[in-house]
Order: sequence, then C-alpha cells, then structure tokens
Amino acid sequence: MITSNLDTTRVAIIGPGRLGTSFAYKLGRDNKRVAIYYHNADVCKAINRDRLNPIHLTEDLSVRLGGMDMVPRLSPKVYATNDLEHIVEHNDFIMLCLTMNRLPEMLSYLKPMIDKKPGNTCLISPIKGLISDEKSRELITPSQLIHNHLYNLEQKYQVVCFGGPFFDVDIALGKPVCLTVAGDRRAAHIIKDHLLMFNRKELNAYYNFDKIGVEACGALKNIVANIKGLSDSLDLGDSIAGTIFARSGVEIRSLTRVLGGSFQAFHSQAGVGDMYVTVSSMASKNYRYGKYFYELYTSNPIETNLKVLSRIDGTPEGPSTVRNVYKYLEKKNMYSPLFSCAYNIFNRGGDKEAIKDMIIKAVQFDKRNNEYIGPVSRFMYRVIPDYWYRRDREMFD
Repeated sequence: MITSNLDTTRVAIIGPGRLGTSFAYKLGRDNKRVAIYYHNADVCKAINRDRLNPIHLTEDLSVRLGGMDMVPRLSPKVYATNDLEHIVEHNDFIMLCLTMNRLPEMLSYLKPMIDKKPGNTCLISPIKGLISDEKSRELITPSQLIHNHLYNLEQKYQVVCFGGPFFDVDIALGKPVCLTVAGDRRAAHIIKDHLLMFNRKELNAYYNFDKIGVEACGALKNIVANIKGLSDSLDLGDSIAGTIFARSGVEIRSLTRVLGGSFQAFHSQAGVGDMYVTVSSMASKNYRYGKYFYELYTSNPIETNLKVLSRIDGTPEGPSTVRNVYKYLEKKNMYSPLFSCAYNIFNRGGDKEAIKDMIIKAVQFDKRNNEYIGPVSRFMYRVIPDYWYRRDREMFD
C-alpha cells in the first residue's frame, strides 16, 4: 500500500539509455533531484563531468539541433552513480528504464534492498515489452513480471506504468508530450499531480485504470512498427498502410483482451495514439528497425539483425516481443496473421522478394473479413477472450 507522504522532490532512474536520459533532462528542468544508476563507474563519471550521456541520445540530439554545442546539458541536480543500494535507500520513486529482457536480473538485485528499506517504494515502468513467465509459460507484462518477483513484498511497493504516445527526443527537448499513467489510482495520481506537474506545457499525463491493457498495447504496437517500417521500404503504394494499421489494431485489441486488458485500452491514447506515432516516424526505433532490416537483408535473419542493431541507438523491443508472442500463440493453438507474418520475416529468413507477398497475404487475405462485430460476437469476446484467435489455421493458408 502506497502512502501519500512519498518524497516527490527526488527521483531515481535505473538505466541511462535513451529514455532514461530523456527523463533525466525533463525532471532536472523541473528542479527534481535525479539520481541515475548505471553499473559502469566510468560512464557515471563522464555524465557527472560533462553533463551529457556519452553512450545514448546525445549524438541524435546533436544531429537534430545542428551540432554538439547546441545540445543541452543535464541539470546540476542530476547525478549518476553505480551504487544501487544508495539509489533505493534515498529515493521513493524509481524509474525502471530497462529492456524487458534485463528486468528480471535487476529485480533480483532490488528485492532485498526494497525489503530492507523502512518506507514505501513506487516503481515506475515505461517498459514496452512482453515476456514468457518462467513458471506458467504465460505471456506477461512488465508490471506482472515485477509482481511475480516481489510477490512477498506487497506492502512495501507499488507499480505504476507509463504508456505513450511519447518519444525520448521530444521529452529531452521539452516538446509538448502527453503520456499515460496507469496503475493504482492513488500512486498514479501522486505521480501525475505532483511528480510531473511542474510544466504541463512540456509534459502532461492522462490517467488510465487499465494497467495491463496499456502495457500490452505499448508492447504489441512495436511489432506493427517493425512491419510498417519494412513495408515502407517496398513498392506497395500509399494505400496498404491504412490496411496494415487497421488490421493490426484488430489483432492488438483482441490479444490485449486475452492477456487481461480491456477492449477500450486500444482506443485510448496509449493504444491507437501510441501506435500512430510509432508506425509513422523515424524517431521510432522499431520503425527504423523494420526499414533497416529490409535495406540490409542478407537472407540470414540473425546476421541481418546484428547489422540493423549496429545502426540504431538503443534496443528496439519489437523483435524480442514478436518471438515471445509467437511462442505464446503456438502454445495456445492460436493464430494471428500479422504477428505470424512478422515472426516469419524477422526470424526465419528466406527470399527477399517473398517478403512483399508475405505482408500482402497477412493483411489482405484474412478470411475474417467481416468488419462488423455483431452482438453475439461481442458477447463471445467478453466471455471467451481468445475467441478471435481460436480458428483453424487453414483459414489463413
């Protein structure tokens, strides 16, 4: 249970990647005391000395602003440290700016520290990924993974998630951004009304009760951005983009419901709003991943993946998310034309010329071609959430 006497003047950020650095810029401008945790002491020294991140985001800011001299420096109230225990002990709000794959290891370090801490801790997750639970083999969101690791510390912490739409560069530069805060109402409103309240013209927030839905939409739209980036490198015209957007929306809405979210989640700004910007902007790592994947394609997906990642600052979550989603659908004997198409393209390799046909088939030859959802189907979706996916695969072949 989170109490209302949390210290909103101090924030810790674990993981100074692009997003972590951007929030350090924003919260520093808001006169917060910001502690950045990174395991490498030399990187911490460089951040404290130069007031810039030597690894992430700085180069992109330099390109956008026209030179390194134009890149803003981090506030003097921002400091970096490799002392994780110090981070936990002195901060009530901790942002977990990590990839989904690195989260379990970090939670194993945090658990005894949170347990030992006398007060409450609010963990903030802007992570947009899905992972397979080690015990149940179910597909779970970041907040569910956190609860699974900290299950016996229920009175010591609370989890709130940040949903889109937002890009790290816009947050860093103080452009107008309106993100989504989802989770426990009391903790979410403390963050929304106190932690983020300093400059509403820069960053504002809406509250959403559906934490699972917000997280699922945020993760699944990254797969769509991979496909959209790739399709924009093909000669498919301008019309097919609308079909990709619409059909992927159906898949995201349905799978979000299967995972425990609501149908309404996709129709919020954390759903359709976040997907719109992610699939249409070069500021999106996942969109760039798709474009570069086709440009650098070698018929070997592993080799291509390494080439693509070498050109992107940060780690796009889409490629790992689609692998986890595909395994989950296989286990449940479910099928998704779009997500299966993404998995096959980015993991199985093959002829580069065949990619175009795979995308067209996934979005235009889905036998579920009735756009209208009648009252019987709506009732079935509520009673049996995976009704949409439990279809004979031969329908799509």
